[in-house]
Amino acid sequence: MAAATAVDGQLALDFRWRGEGLDRLIDEEHAAVVDQLVELYRAARWEIAVEVSFSKFGERGSIDVFAWHPVVNVVAVNEVKASVPEAGGTVIGVDRKARLAPEIARERGWTCVAVARFLVIRDSSTSRRRIGEHKRLFASAFPVGGRDCLEWIRHPSARAVSGLIFLPDSRPAGSTRRRTARRRVRPVRSHTTDE
Repeated sequence: MAAATAVDGQLALDFRWRGEGLDRLIDEEHAAVVDQLVELYRAARWEIAVEVSFSKFGERGSIDVFAWHPVVNVVAVNEVKASVPEAGGTVIGVDRKARLAPEIARERGWTCVAVARFLVIRDSSTSRRRIGEHKRLFASAFPVGGRDCLEWIRHPSARAVSGLIFLPDSRPAGSTRRRTARRRVRPVRSHTTDE
């Protein structure tokens, strides 16, 4: 670091995990959760838009999965995470997207009488532990449990709900996660000497 600073340079590190770039692994896990979530909404006859970008009143961003139910006229803002991020920033981000959702929906020609907001996380022991570390914050921001959230998606009503959903990794056995998680175990040879 000192050498880079001395010549007015920057030091960039490329962290790799078992031969894979960490950003690539995270992107694949994120995409897998998005795909699974989209299938849930489609099965319940919602209209879906993925990675919906917006720029409203100086606020910019994108909604991972934006869904509209054409019968009930509710929209759902889904923030998808492959792992649990910084708690405060996540809650603020979901709040902002939910607040702007009616205007974003109108631009798409969607009638919006209520906004649901869901934080959707790939299920893992690490994710559950990190949620537990900020239990009060997440429980306050997302009070509805995962099963009730999924039931609401299947049978929506014209009321605003906010909840946390854990989705299991549904990728096939040949996926990157399972392939990279495999470790080769070599037998340990015992060395004995005959006397």
